[in-house]
Amino acid sequence: MSDEVSLQPWTADDLPVLQRTNTPRMTAFLGGPETAEKLVERNERYRHGWETGDSAMFTIRLAGEPDAVGTIGYWPATWHDGDVYETGWGVTEPFQGRGVASRALAAVLRHAAEHGDRALILAFPRVDNAASNALCRSAGFVHHGEEDFEYPKGHPIRVNAWAYDLQAVRSPSRGLG
Repeated sequence: MSDEVSLQPWTADDLPVLQRTNTPRMTAFLGGPETAEKLVERNERYRHGWETGDSAMFTIRLAGEPDAVGTIGYWPATWHDGDVYETGWGVTEPFQGRGVASRALAAVLRHAAEHGDRALILAFPRVDNAASNALCRSAGFVHHGEEDFEYPKGHPIRVNAWAYDLQAVRSPSRGLG
């Protein structure tokens, strides 16, 4: 099996990957598993984001695997009174530790740089999420310290704020900036 990673824009048929990532272990840093109803709502929101431009959510595909192995995406957000993107990801347990998240994150950073208009993309992993914090560090994000955050809504958590300069990967010919 090849380890080639690709991203596919979210479709209505992608609910199964949300179900596979909705385990206690996979959601330990996200407030725990969601109800079946919440997953259906999330699936529709991810799909609808492509129509409205409110988000760019993808399934992570691995060559030779018939099913998506994870999720990743980005959406407009505000950080310290500035317009940024926020990103988040999850790779199903059988495919963790193989560099899938790293390659998917590199691809989503390229997509945001090529198709977006904001200078920064942020990630906010919980301070105790060693794997996601290590991924941010290795992908070239700059650590901006710890912050209070709410996820899910109404659930206060402590996160590390990581920022990535999208200008660094933008093509000079695009003239973005």
